Amino acid sequence: MDLLNTLVDKGLRRELPTREEALAVLATSDDELLDVVAAAGKVRRQWFGRRVKLNYLVNLKSGLCPEDCSYCSQRLGSKAEILKYTWLKPEEASQAAAAGVAGGAKRVCLVASGRGPTDRDVDRVGKTIAAIKEQNEGVEVCACLGLLSDGQAERLKDAGADAYNHNLNTSEATYGQITKTHTYADRVDTVQKAHAAGLSACSGLIAGMGESDEDLVDVVYSLRGLDPDSVPVNFLIPFEGTPLAKEWNLTPQRALRILAMVRFVCPDVEVRLAGGREVHLRSMQPLALHLVNSIFLGDYLTSEGQAGQADLDMIADAGFEVEGAGTSTLPAHRSDVAAAAPAGGCGAHDGAPVCGPADAADSAGTAGCGSACGGCSGHAEAAPVAARADAGAVRPDLVAVRRRGAGTDLAPNA
Repeated sequence: MDLLNTLVDKGLRRELPTREEALAVLATSDDELLDVVAAAGKVRRQWFGRRVKLNYLVNLKSGLCPEDCSYCSQRLGSKAEILKYTWLKPEEASQAAAAGVAGGAKRVCLVASGRGPTDRDVDRVGKTIAAIKEQNEGVEVCACLGLLSDGQAERLKDAGADAYNHNLNTSEATYGQITKTHTYADRVDTVQKAHAAGLSACSGLIAGMGESDEDLVDVVYSLRGLDPDSVPVNFLIPFEGTPLAKEWNLTPQRALRILAMVRFVCPDVEVRLAGGREVHLRSMQPLALHLVNSIFLGDYLTSEGQAGQADLDMIADAGFEVEGAGTSTLPAHRSDVAAAAPAGGCGAHDGAPVCGPADAADSAGTAGCGSACGGCSGHAEAAPVAARADAGAVRPDLVAVRRRGAGTDLAPNA
């Protein structure tokens, strides 16, 4: 297929596809799916080989968020029966993080519900980062605390944070339909603050909220314009008790096409398969490893993922390997620029164009962790499925609320 050959050539050169090409990937048929995966897989292997980075979430503070993000089980007015607790103590968070690191996680993502941290919260998280790094040598720590005020990103950097996550989630044109209590511009501002402070920016999207193909392409082009180091792709888990509880729009094939499109637009960036992979990809999860180079291990914020050992078995069975602590995740041209260049905004690495078109340059995009008011909090454990569900069919049997790990008396499944 000429389209795929063109996209592979552009991906190997880190050249931005046209919007029409990105839309064409989403419009491919199921008969063409394996060709799409194979083509995007060539780009993935060029920049990341067969390595898979493992990340582990620690939910520092769960529920009772004042924001109204429609996708989030922790939102204002949510009736989802999730765990609710206030801040974990540093030693509790460190113990939770150690479970993930023992399972092979290279990065720990510290997430707290809320609009954004107070200065006291930043101090609290700083102590938690210190406790985690003291116990786990070489571990990366990403904070995801919501909207940042001036100076807070710098303080997190000084406290030892390596990265900051804040998602764009959806296109600027439709953002107001998802959230009313803050704006798309607020999210852009926080990602830019993280960049400017020298933190590795992590920002991504949530697919499956009823958006159009154009919305998906818009948000991914906006993310490329912001140039984060990692782009988590979440798939909506429609929690009962949230406004999007009936939005079951994804098939495994659709999810794979979205991941392929993200890889073509962001060829040399850590693309992370995040919330909802167990629910929407189900038995086709191994195919996604040919598109992404990063996943979460074990449970998520307010729902359960598949067992950590099952993740490790899947990686090995698919012919991939877990990325070691001593290996740089990003290609040399990105990691070298990140270490040497002033932080902030989008950089043209090695002269290759990395920004989207002018109308996307001021757009932004989560964590691998999700925004503090949701993001990848909607991850769930995939229950056994006897037959494939049609897109649009409500599947509450696939959504398992988290009842173990941090904030509970039960051990995590990492």
